[in-house]
Amino acid sequence: MNLNFIFNNENEKPLDNLVTDGGFVGIMRTIACVGDSLSSGEFESMDENGVRGYHDMFDYSWGQYIARMAGCKVYNFSRGGMTAREYCASFAEENGMWDKEKAAQGYIIALGVNDIINAGHLIGSLADICLEDYNKNADTFAGNYGKIIQRYKEIQPDAKFFLVTKPKDSRDERNPGGADDMSALLYEMAELFPNTYIIDWRKYGPVCDEEFRKLFFVGGHMNAAGYLFSAKIISSYIDYIIRHDFEAFSQIGFVGTPYKY
Repeated sequence: MNLNFIFNNENEKPLDNLVTDGGFVGIMRTIACVGDSLSSGEFESMDENGVRGYHDMFDYSWGQYIARMAGCKVYNFSRGGMTAREYCASFAEENGMWDKEKAAQGYIIALGVNDIINAGHLIGSLADICLEDYNKNADTFAGNYGKIIQRYKEIQPDAKFFLVTKPKDSRDERNPGGADDMSALLYEMAELFPNTYIIDWRKYGPVCDEEFRKLFFVGGHMNAAGYLFSAKIISSYIDYIIRHDFEAFSQIGFVGTPYKY
């Protein structure tokens, strides 16, 4: 067996190897998924009068698919329509998502579509983040997103953070350039905060075009196969990150304990 080909292949891209068992994601025994409808397994329905319904069915979320694949515990810190602003202002507090009992070894954050694309919130910059006191962060996407990372780092200082970019969407003409600006900001945050990585679906993942929608969507949200496919993409990307930086994850088993080596 050539271990260098598996663990030190400089030519490998993040999604060249699609794992089906969670891969090395399994070294994290607890994961929290912070996000909106696509993190919640939301299905879209339509009644006989053409009225649409939206249903968060967490068992179908990509987070729970990852939990079943990798054998770890995954928290859904999400809801359809969620924004970073609402998460910080009320949602997380009201739903016990800052509780230390729910501290995780890994946090996957997939927010931004509702903030920047749908609601048109000001994206802001790293200047909106106060590293000394997150309560002083500006009320921008950058400020609120940064606050989420900061609060969870306060709860679990050595946790790993994975920030998900927005997939390319062939039909999305709202706020042109907003998704690219968000991706650039997330890369800057990964540089600002230690133990923080990018899951760049926008660069390496499939484009959400008509063919993709035929397979993986019902209405404006994914179907069950779409969420399972998303789980494979996200877990494969994290597996790639871990395999290409084993040293950074060598003590993941001590995260949440008083021990270190």
